[in-house]
Amino acid sequence: MIKHVVFFKFKAEVGRDARDTVLAELQDLPGQIEAIRSFEVGLDVLHSPRSWDAVLIGTYNSLQDLETYMQHPAHRPVAEQLRNLCEAIATVDYET
Repeated sequence: MIKHVVFFKFKAEVGRDARDTVLAELQDLPGQIEAIRSFEVGLDVLHSPRSWDAVLIGTYNSLQDLETYMQHPAHRPVAEQLRNLCEAIATVDYET
């Protein structure tokens, strides 16, 4: 099984509505992509200096399923929006 963890740091000028909209679109992906086994999206609640703004934790049966998700037509526009709205994005993918 593969865990896909993504941290998002939004640009300072990105408002709450834009954040909520793109994160809602992200949360809709499991209904569109069969390769997703589990999927969580959460907002940071501590707001400490080292905190990121949001996180995605996805689970996939294999690296091939993760690649299917990454290349899926439903994922690509959401990922592009996030790249435009974020000053930094970090990922960790690991096998469990």
